[in-house]
Order: sequence, then structure tokens, then C-alpha cells
Amino acid sequence: MKLLLRAVISLAIPCLSVVASAADAPPPRSRAEATAIVANMRRVVADNGVERLEKVRIGGIDQWVSIRGSDRRNPVLLMLHGGPGWVAMPTSWYFQRGWEEYFTVVQWDQRGAGKTYAANDPAQVAPTMTRERMVADALEMVAWLRQEFGKERIFVLGHSWGSYLGLEVARQRPQWLHAYIGVGQISNAPESERRGWAWTLQQAQRDHNASAVADLQSIAPYAQGNAPLPLPDLLKQRKWLNYYGGMVHNRKGGDAEAAAINLSPEYTDADIANVWKGNDFSMEHLLVDVLAQDMTSVRELKTPVFLFLGRHDHNVSSEVAAEWFKTVNAPRKQLVWFEQSAHEVMNEEPGKTLLTLVQQVRPIAEQAGDVAP
Repeated sequence: MKLLLRAVISLAIPCLSVVASAADAPPPRSRAEATAIVANMRRVVADNGVERLEKVRIGGIDQWVSIRGSDRRNPVLLMLHGGPGWVAMPTSWYFQRGWEEYFTVVQWDQRGAGKTYAANDPAQVAPTMTRERMVADALEMVAWLRQEFGKERIFVLGHSWGSYLGLEVARQRPQWLHAYIGVGQISNAPESERRGWAWTLQQAQRDHNASAVADLQSIAPYAQGNAPLPLPDLLKQRKWLNYYGGMVHNRKGGDAEAAAINLSPEYTDADIANVWKGNDFSMEHLLVDVLAQDMTSVRELKTPVFLFLGRHDHNVSSEVAAEWFKTVNAPRKQLVWFEQSAHEVMNEEPGKTLLTLVQQVRPIAEQAGDVAP
């Protein structure tokens, strides 16, 4: 019996030491510790890799970019973030790591957003916050990347508001692109707003949500014609659309994505403090204007075009975008549906996003000889 007891105790002691060790190992005690862990996990260690975080002079001001990839000989992919002001750089640690094995990926905090907002005096930048200036910035950024990496062509991926900029780049400089990829593509923005409002009202009525129904009916008729929307009406529509999963499928709003910004290794504490100021600043100057645009007059593009559309996207209606896409002529075009996504396709279905980029999009660069040997 004593021998059996000793055996049990001897087995238990290592187990207790393991438990004690686990208890002694602290979780990240600060944002700095957490972001250091993320940074170390995603550090580019490939022999010919690139990992840069720097300011570039674009449009007469300093604008921040992150450039990451396992082989600098791979094709360059510039992502144009949404919003306006909804920066992708600080959440790219989650969705982008796989892309970097096949592309040199560039995240850019646009004029008035993110790190670029923090790097400049908002009062001086404010008069330049126009669609025309933003398109000019995007063209200048593409030109800089082509020169910086010695590339005749690059890929441009535009998400949401960034899809407006990306479509303009594709329309104006098709010779600079391997292809254009639109994610949450803006087409007829006023019609998208109307359908988003109608869908949201339907969800609220089905849910017997009297508060939501009253709010939505208070802004009716909503988005009539192509007149700019009053920003308070727009925000009221978005409040309930996001609540019912029109932005992120089966989630209430983009809270998870917003929280993920806090784990960005690229962002300092000061950047985090400023990111929502930049988001509000960009929306104030650009959002109402862009949502009055009807891009369906664009019927011909001279570069290959891909659309990645979330089946449940009511923030920028994927239904409206698909209808427009049928009318577009291009050297090659492909629409890819993401059945478990709404507006945040790359966050909601990161695996399918990666596979589609690698299997469908990258071969265009391979055929042009623009890949690492």
C-alpha cells in the first residue's frame, strides 16, 4: 500500500509542477508585449524577403506604407483600404501573412487616415481631402512602387472605398496593372444604399425591433436619386445594418476587426489613439461624396478584373456590384462569391481569399514572367 501511495505521489508531483509553471507564465501584460509577440511570429525571415515600414512622399505629404514579402522578386500587390479611413494595415497581421509568400504586399494608410493622419497637420490636409486628390495619390503610389521594385506592372486590390480608387486606377492606367481586384466593389452607390436600407428595415421588422424600425423609417425616403446623403441619416442606416450583420456576416458590426487594430505591430500607442480620429476625419470629408457616385457608366476596362464579393454584403451591395459586372467588357474578368462573408471578405474567409489570389490572380504575373524563379 505504501509503495502504491509513493507511486501516486511521484506521478502527481510532475503534474503539479507543470500546472505551477503554466500559472507562473504570464499572458501579455501590456499592449507592447502583445504586439511584440505578433511581430515576432510574423517576422519575415526568408533569405530574399522584404519587411519595411516607412514614410513615402506622395501628393506633397508624408504617407505611411508597410511593405512585406518572402521574396522581393514576387509580384507587387497594393491594397487600397476602405472607409474612407478604415485602415487595413493594423489588421493585416491577421489576414495577410499567407499572401506574403506569393506577393510583395503593400499596405498604405491613405491621406487623412491611420499613421498618415497622425504624421500631418489635419488643418493643412483638410482642403486636399477630395476624390480627385485621392485618385491622384493612388496613381502616384502605383508609379512609386513600379519604380521602387523595377516592375512594369503590379496588382491593385481595392476594398470598399478603396474599390472606387482602384477602379479609377484601372480605368486611367491599365498598362500599369497585371489586374485589378475589387473587394466589396462600389458600383452604383446610391442604389446600394437604397437596397441596404430596405434589407435592414426588413430584418428589423422581422425581429420586431421597434427602435430600429422607427430609426429607419425616420430617414425615409432614403438615398433618393444621386443627391448626397445627410451624414446623420447615413450613420443611422449603418448603425442598424451593421447590427444585423450586413457588414460582417452573423456578427453585430465590425467590433472584432476594430479591436484587432490594438494588436498591430505597425502602430504605436499614439497611432492607436489617433486611428479613430483619422477615420472620422476621412468620413467627414469623403464618405457622403463617394456614396453619391454611380460608377456603372464604366463598361470597358483594358486590364483583367476580378471581383471578390461577400454573398451577405449589404454595406456595399454585392448584388448591385454583380449586376454591374455583367455589363463590363475586359480582357479577362472573373467574379468569385464568398458564401460565408459580408463586407470583410479577407477577414471572414481568409483561406479562400488566399487560395483565390494564388490560384486565379497570381498566374497572370507568372505568365508575364513577374515571379520569383
